[in-house]
Amino acid sequence: MDLTLAIVAIALALAAALIGIYFYYGRTESSFSYDIGGAAPTASGGSDASAEKTFAGRLKGLFVYVCAIFATLLARLWSMQLVSNDEYARLSELNRTRTIRTAAPRGRILDRNGNEIVTNRPSLTVVAGPDVVSDVIEVQLLSNLCGMPYMATRRKIRDESVGAQSKRTVSVDASRRVVAFIAAHPEVFPDVDIEERSERFYPYGSLAAHIVGYTGTVTAEQLESNPTDEGAITYHSGDVVGQAGVEYQYESVLQGISGEQTVYVDSGGTVLDYVANVDAQPGSDLVLTVDAKIQEAAERSLVNVTNYIRAKQGFPASSGSAVAIDCATGEILCMASFPTYSPSVFVGGISNSDWDTLTNEKNNYPLFNRAISGQYPAGSTIKALSSLAALEYGLADEKRSWNCTGWWTGFGEEYGMYCWLKTGHGMIDLQHGITFSCDVVYYEIGKGFYYSAEPEGLQKTYRKFGLGSYTGIDLPSEECGRVPDAEWKWNYFTDAPDDARRWQGGDSCNIAIGQGDMLVTTLQMVCAYCGIANDGHIMKPHVLKSVRAATGEGSVIDYKPEIIHECPEPRKHLDLVSKGLVGMVYEESWEYAQHWNNLDVKVMGKTGTGQMAGEYPIGWFIGIAPADNPRYVVGASIDEVLEGAQSGMYVVRDIMGAIYDQPDTLFSYNVPDADKNDESFIW
Repeated sequence: MDLTLAIVAIALALAAALIGIYFYYGRTESSFSYDIGGAAPTASGGSDASAEKTFAGRLKGLFVYVCAIFATLLARLWSMQLVSNDEYARLSELNRTRTIRTAAPRGRILDRNGNEIVTNRPSLTVVAGPDVVSDVIEVQLLSNLCGMPYMATRRKIRDESVGAQSKRTVSVDASRRVVAFIAAHPEVFPDVDIEERSERFYPYGSLAAHIVGYTGTVTAEQLESNPTDEGAITYHSGDVVGQAGVEYQYESVLQGISGEQTVYVDSGGTVLDYVANVDAQPGSDLVLTVDAKIQEAAERSLVNVTNYIRAKQGFPASSGSAVAIDCATGEILCMASFPTYSPSVFVGGISNSDWDTLTNEKNNYPLFNRAISGQYPAGSTIKALSSLAALEYGLADEKRSWNCTGWWTGFGEEYGMYCWLKTGHGMIDLQHGITFSCDVVYYEIGKGFYYSAEPEGLQKTYRKFGLGSYTGIDLPSEECGRVPDAEWKWNYFTDAPDDARRWQGGDSCNIAIGQGDMLVTTLQMVCAYCGIANDGHIMKPHVLKSVRAATGEGSVIDYKPEIIHECPEPRKHLDLVSKGLVGMVYEESWEYAQHWNNLDVKVMGKTGTGQMAGEYPIGWFIGIAPADNPRYVVGASIDEVLEGAQSGMYVVRDIMGAIYDQPDTLFSYNVPDADKNDESFIW
């Protein structure tokens, strides 16, 4: 309306100017005169270039120019008032209103029995308006009250990532003293309020930290990759999103829909009134396949076993991992990684010192999920698959045997290799080669493949059981390991001489015992043994069981099991390998067998000790129970130990004890139990 009045005023001024010009210059003497004699009129101004004639032409030009301007203004006025009226009204409304977003509570994360692993809790938060930053005294008082440095408080108030009109977070989880003081002194803090917000809460502390992950403020990269699909969640600066684990993997489910509050503001941005409010909608709850009791047993065992190894064996036992799977469905019952961390350190923003601690090599990278991202030599756990390969390609059968003297010279004395038992096993067949983990048996198998018509039969079997590829578990940052072959070796060692780059017989022997350039993850090996337990079917491992409905007790999504590998093996081959695995648990050593004799169900399994050049060994154990009707496959690996039988096996036994409610009462670690919050393993 103000613009319309201005245009009308200009038009009237121009009209007045034109009238003035006309009366001042237009009513002068005539341009023509008559002579006295009454003759015909002649031009009195002389030629066309006379001053009077030139001025008249300029006056006409000015008149036309002014009329053109006047016409343009009238046309523009008509356009603004009639054609663009709706658009200008919209812009005017936007100029006087602002939308303030309110965060939605994230969905909870529950274990398979409904126990809350991650939930939300109310948090009293001190917030301040953007204008507070200009009052030095108020900022200083607020800093002193919250126990924060002045510059830190000032920086938080100046942060515009949450929006120009939104109040800025100064301090979360404010104490009752702070809340009471601010409420009692509104004249001191006129634009400071206390808001009740929702923060992530972990009732079990660090339990399943590597599975559930953590949350944090949305990054610039995540903002740039905002989805454009209709109905997809759009993020804004300051939003809290999943950054690891399930929180990241199922962000679209856990993230709720933000609320909106429309306010009127003046030209300076000050909120004058509240117009409308749309409540936030919380995210959906996730139910995991994880059992909190089994998960806790796995994490506790990793701590106890590593403490025991350090105290009694003198090895570093720096890190480890464990996985338990229901082989019929692929459900992950537990997945533990050591050392671990507490996701709560990320609530409200992690400090630089805490971040440095979590990403420091000397602390063994607590954020690193070793169960799916750690890649290690498989050691003797690979021998079960090597046996199936030898049976499939005719390099072994139930009757064939080999002589182990402890020193093998299959490629000549110059290339001789030891068995782990340097005194030798004597004459030994394949079944007992598995039971007693005789290296010579597998050197012979490796040599047989090297000279056979199918020199990469071992690799084909390993890949058939999922090694060297992703399992596809619904967690981020999974690694795929490595199954080396001739092509890989030639391309990898590009700086070596040609003879060293070519595949050699020793390479086949090394991978047959899980050494050399073989790399696997704990999850991969557990899945491979699921193939043995499940008649060649390997189910896709997963941690999601269902997504709960927003109302009621039902679910809107239930995970459907999926086969990722079909490994058909003759029943007699699987039976032979299974007998060897049962023998390993109960026949190889009385010292090992006593840990399993007090468990009602019969177990089959395999130890392994993998080692890279110049490094401490990695201790493995993978167990299957019940042996006669397999249901559960449990695997563990611990870094920098003596061997798998005195490391990983203890962890698997503790997990089996939690599954069947029968702990290993005949064995004591004989070291003080580590406190669950001891910083020697949780950061």
